[in-house]
Parts: sequence; C-alpha cells; structure tokens
Amino acid sequence: MVVWSEQERSIINSIFASLDYDDIGPKALCRCLIVYPWTQRYFGGFGNLYNAEAIKTNPMIAAHGIKVLHGLDRAVKNMDNIKATYAELSVMHSEKLHIDPDNFKLLADCLTIVIAAKMGTAFTADIQAAFQKFLSVVVNALGRQYH
Repeated sequence: MVVWSEQERSIINSIFASLDYDDIGPKALCRCLIVYPWTQRYFGGFGNLYNAEAIKTNPMIAAHGIKVLHGLDRAVKNMDNIKATYAELSVMHSEKLHIDPDNFKLLADCLTIVIAAKMGTAFTADIQAAFQKFLSVVVNALGRQYH
C-alpha cells in the first residue's frame, strides 16, 4: 500500500482542482500520439492520424484525452485504494483493448510535461515528485492485470 503524506495529498488535489481538462487532456494525449507514433495503433477507429496536425485537430482524440483526465479523478478521490479503483479498467485495457502497459507510462510522462509547461515555475521539484508518485501508482494499477 502506498503511503501519502498530507503535503502530497494537498499537491495532487491542488493540481487537479486547477486543471482545465478540455485543454490539458487533449494536449497530453496528442503529445503521446505524436512523440510515440506506435501508440496510434490503439486509435485506429479515430479517423485520420496521419500527421501531427491531423492528431491535434481530431475531435475524437480530444474527447478521449478529456476522458483520461476524468478517469484520473477517480484515483484522486480514492488515493488510498487506487489499485481496487482501477481493477476493472485494468482488465478492460488488458483483455479487451490489448493495450501495451508501457503506454500508460508514456502517457503519464506526456501529461507531466503538459502540466509542467502550464504551471511554469510553480511546477517545483516537490510538486513534480508528488505528481509523478501519483502517476506511478496509477500506471502500476492500470498495468496490474498484466502481471
């Protein structure tokens, strides 16, 4: 079980309370699909993903990026039991969607970059450490079914 300090809880809640999901979600997913083009294979039904501009302007990608951030809300609200919170989602990504679990880490890294860029100098080392700890727990929970 992960132990969260009050400072870490406060940081995570503060980050998510200030996020513009309609901005950050699409940017993070677009970054992932552009920087790691092999991740596009999971979005074959989303239409044209032939270049960066097509990805950035794809409404289905934008909607899914927002959906991912709202999915992280569940972890924020259940920080003491993220594994159980994501058990069903882990099974779905593993058995139905056949998503390579390494892609969760890639998306988490892209989300960190987008949030860091948005926060600027306010994204201190302590904030980054807490945020990456949180995302690491989420990534581990999503990949749990694969083990």
